[in-house]
Amino acid sequence: MNPKLGQLRQKAMALPLQPGVYIMKDRRGEIIYIGKAKKLKNRVSQYFGSQNNHTEKVRRMVENVDDFEYIITDSEFECLILECSLIKQHTPKYNILLKDDKGYSYIRVSNEEWRRLSYVLQKADDGARYIGPYKSSYYVKVSVEEANKIFGLPTCSRKFPEDFGRYRPCLNFHIKQCCAPCTGKVKLKDYNERVESALSYLSGDSSGMLKTLQERMTKAAEALDFESAARYRDQIAAMKKLRDRQKVVDIRLDELDVIAIAKEQNKGCATVLRFADSRLYDTESFIVDDVDDDVDFRSQFILRYYTLRSEIPSHIILDGEIEYAENTGLWLSEKKGKRVYIGVPQRGVQKNLVDMCRKNAYEALGQQRGVTGRQLSVLDELKNLLGLDKLPEYIESYDISNLAGADNVAGMVVFENARPLKSAYRKFKIKSFSGQDDYGSMAEVLTRRLDEYKKAQEEGISDGFGRLPDLILLDGGKGQVGAVMPVIAASGLSIPVFGMVKDDHHRTRAIVGSGGEIALRPNRAAFTFVTGIQDEVHRYAIGFNRQQRKKILGSSLEEIPGIGRKRAKELMRYFRTIKNISNASVEELEQAPGMTHPAAVSVYNYFHTD
Repeated sequence: MNPKLGQLRQKAMALPLQPGVYIMKDRRGEIIYIGKAKKLKNRVSQYFGSQNNHTEKVRRMVENVDDFEYIITDSEFECLILECSLIKQHTPKYNILLKDDKGYSYIRVSNEEWRRLSYVLQKADDGARYIGPYKSSYYVKVSVEEANKIFGLPTCSRKFPEDFGRYRPCLNFHIKQCCAPCTGKVKLKDYNERVESALSYLSGDSSGMLKTLQERMTKAAEALDFESAARYRDQIAAMKKLRDRQKVVDIRLDELDVIAIAKEQNKGCATVLRFADSRLYDTESFIVDDVDDDVDFRSQFILRYYTLRSEIPSHIILDGEIEYAENTGLWLSEKKGKRVYIGVPQRGVQKNLVDMCRKNAYEALGQQRGVTGRQLSVLDELKNLLGLDKLPEYIESYDISNLAGADNVAGMVVFENARPLKSAYRKFKIKSFSGQDDYGSMAEVLTRRLDEYKKAQEEGISDGFGRLPDLILLDGGKGQVGAVMPVIAASGLSIPVFGMVKDDHHRTRAIVGSGGEIALRPNRAAFTFVTGIQDEVHRYAIGFNRQQRKKILGSSLEEIPGIGRKRAKELMRYFRTIKNISNASVEELEQAPGMTHPAAVSVYNYFHTD
């Protein structure tokens, strides 16, 4: 703990109840954090009070604070502007900082006989032709990829004409995205025509290019050059298809930025989709460490991002609330020179854009851990649906299985990052009672599971039972949840527990918690995910129950003279059930693998002693 905590708190309590900026410094006098407050005394004194309510990031920062300074401002608006300016100037360690690596991009046309088109971030002195610069690397990358596909230009590493005829055409040729000059059957004149058409397309004159291609197709058809006419037809179709696809992101605003965040553990990602002239022209993603609170992360990101950007749109839509929303809007409006609108859409096209932006944020975050954005996105949807404090990365699910009150067993399945973790699956035999009691069985299983956790902690084991789940899902309703909650409470642990409820057709219908049912169907991704969990745990528990019954039945056959474990197993495999074995004749019993006449007689007599 910081030895100067009491002294710092005493100094903080003497601060005025006015808006201002506070500057935290370490022992070397270096600035480590800059923040703003509506009331300096209330805000700063919170840092040096009880550390139990602070996040890990704040606790680490407070540990390193040796002193602080403050600047009083006349208004909250001035406070926000001053904070942005000071952070940009000092780049403190514990503030959210964004590296402005936004350079210029170029379209590169290689200097060779068979020219290639590519996108690069820097010009090189290699004799190639460079078109640009362009501010948006996303725009250049997507445009070059589209041009290469539409006009069938190669993107492989083969060299022409050296590699003519040496290789078979790749998949791109078969899906009509490459003219395959590697075959040696493409004329250089025709190839250069494709390159020039691609360059014309990249110049932005797509309508003019369509008209030119239409004229070439007509001319080729009149000259009975049907092969060329078909090629032009395919290029026209590809351009029209691309143009139609772009209409999906059309909006009725000339300028718009869409901002959404994704968070996993303490790492966050903020993604920005930028629109101009009603079309997406750029996208950026920023990965940030030590992220705790969503609202704080979103708020700080917007201030840092637009401190680095000179282009401010007239509209900004977000995926959630921010602090100082009104003052942030005033600051952006002042920077732009006209009104900037900030909003959080609840429905419609803009809400769809926010959802798309959040999926991109999760995709960028997932790439760092080898997890797909879809998996993180469904976990985020489940987190919001259930009101969880953090992403349920590690989920345990339980189901009870028995046959008319006999052979009581339970199955536990585990999902990590929305994928089954089969090495962590576990099976339980119910020991504390006999007969059918699903509630009692569920309580016993969770008691034993949490006891195993305590043992693992004592032994220093952090995986398997030594890892606590972020969420527990039970196959059942309020009764199962009610039976388990006292067990969780008695353990002193805090684990969210919900039940998975099925309808009359045995399909997942809703999730139930202590507060009642939560409908799943409107949340399609979460519905599919939870249904998959419920189906998997049900399959696993029933499979274990069947194994147990077979073992019991097999052991009863071993009581018959002349029948050992191997013959008992073969009989069960051949006849499927004990009833079939008891009804079989001696001749039928002899047909089973490994059976002899004396053994068949012994089995027959066992079931027909009367």
